[in-house]
Amino acid sequence: MDKQTQMKQVVADAAISEVKSGMILGLGSGSTAALMIKSLANEIRLGKLQNIRGVATSFQSEVLALELDIPLIDLASVTQIDLAIDGADEVDPGFQLIKGGGACHVREKLVASKANKLLIVVDDTKLVQNLNKSFPLPVEVLPNAWKQVHEVISDMNGSSSLRMATRKAGPVVTDQGNLILDVLFNDGIKNPKEIEMIINNIPGVLENGLFVDLTDKVLVGKIENNIPVVYSPSKVG
Repeated sequence: MDKQTQMKQVVADAAISEVKSGMILGLGSGSTAALMIKSLANEIRLGKLQNIRGVATSFQSEVLALELDIPLIDLASVTQIDLAIDGADEVDPGFQLIKGGGACHVREKLVASKANKLLIVVDDTKLVQNLNKSFPLPVEVLPNAWKQVHEVISDMNGSSSLRMATRKAGPVVTDQGNLILDVLFNDGIKNPKEIEMIINNIPGVLENGLFVDLTDKVLVGKIENNIPVVYSPSKVG
């Protein structure tokens, strides 16, 4: 494995130590979360974890969990989730996040908001001082509203572009059948709570990728003396 994959694997494995038998787990999306789901399946197969039920945050995590024989339940059928484990595209010192690089942030936020604890697993390339300096904020929009939302964001001193698919003609279509605008604000996002609310109040917007005041703990993988290690930073502010 390359060094970044090693960092992802070690932090995915560390996350599983937070899981106890009998839990309802939110199963995140993305490359690090996929490694976590595989590690979880291995613990279940070995009998170390029992009576685990998962709530998938995307079609990707649902398919993977089913392939690995992890029992799944629907989000609508649970009143609370014991622990959600997910990745992030950016994490700032106050544990505010940008998610949605995989266009799954709507279901991810629904699961995170229902979880008693949200554990974020990342490699150290995802840590930033200020959100949105380089990674765009995903905004899910109704298909016939994307141009109108684009214009409103432009008036907010933000540049946005419709996310285009690869190996498919046309834009990315989310699990909900919507489109994604990727947004970069001048000088990034210094007030994520305010920006999250403003964007979500734009007509035609379903949800954006700012995860504000949801994260309880972050596990970070990094390479130290050529060895992958995990640490948990303290929240600032």
